[in-house]
Amino acid sequence: MLRFLIPVFLAVGAACFASPAMAQSDGGSRWAIVVHGGAGVIERGAMTPEREAEYRGAMAAALARGEAVLDSDGSALDAIEAVIHGLEDDPMFNSGRGAVFTAAGRNELDASIMDGATLNAGAVAGVTQVRHPISLARAVMDNSRHVMLQGEGAETFAREQGLEIVPAAWFFTERRWAAMERSLGAMGLAIPPRPDGVPAPAEVDHGELERDAREHRFGTVGVVALDRAGNIAAGTSTGGTTAKRWGRVGDSPIIGAGTYANNASCGVSATGTGEYFIRLTVASRICALVELQGLSLQAAADQVIQDELTAMEGDGGIVALTPGGEIAWSFNTPGMYRARQNEGGDAVVAIYGDED
Repeated sequence: MLRFLIPVFLAVGAACFASPAMAQSDGGSRWAIVVHGGAGVIERGAMTPEREAEYRGAMAAALARGEAVLDSDGSALDAIEAVIHGLEDDPMFNSGRGAVFTAAGRNELDASIMDGATLNAGAVAGVTQVRHPISLARAVMDNSRHVMLQGEGAETFAREQGLEIVPAAWFFTERRWAAMERSLGAMGLAIPPRPDGVPAPAEVDHGELERDAREHRFGTVGVVALDRAGNIAAGTSTGGTTAKRWGRVGDSPIIGAGTYANNASCGVSATGTGEYFIRLTVASRICALVELQGLSLQAAADQVIQDELTAMEGDGGIVALTPGGEIAWSFNTPGMYRARQNEGGDAVVAIYGDED
């Protein structure tokens, strides 16, 4: 898999938003939420103003879905599902509809979710027909004695749980298919037949493909939420990497690597080159630094992302949140689609590395 090594001088993505969740008059907490839509070489001027506005609008809408749940005293887990459902249905993101294709011409979807109050967790890998993998991950957590299911077994469980099953054509987008063809061509591998039920081939802007190759290498989506009960949850959903082979699974469905939540420390959702996030157990490592070494959330995130991940020549980023409402994000790529909001505060949406 091709990977761009991002020089350290581009690691401008760290920012801290210490907005502690103030106690309400009833003794509860104020809610907070932070969302990401993937990291990569996302640079000013590389996309049209219209495309940039679409991404900012999509991230703002994701926050609004989470706000609607949390502001109605809903749980952090319910907010995670609501936010990620919309992102899984949005073809701009590499998650659900709009997921990238494997070398075999399939969309293989991964997701995970974790409850910081109980440390219960659920995850799925390599599912191909479940419209909302994040809901399947939650069903694994809530309705089975397991943490992770994969492939056909996971889909059998999804049917038993009454989750929505869709044909493979549901996930198809022309630009993701063209990106797969381009990657396979570069590797000298055969192009698989188009999936049944998809439209005839359409023209794709090759300039757009080049931009996607740089920006959407890590199109994973993720959310960390804090509800008024003071509980944290985190969730992540992805289509993986373009033209992946041999049943490759990244960090997104691995609890502790791509997703982690613990009321004693923090919640984290990650996006990046999964092999490095797995080796570093990035998500749980950040929370352990907060809980066991007393680091601030931002300091812990930066130590892992800016120092340890970068030293390994890994790339990507995270969003994180504490039970006190402190929000942080850190990434060593030029940009990451991201958004945050604390109850009573303004929504913030950012894309580039030089934005707060």
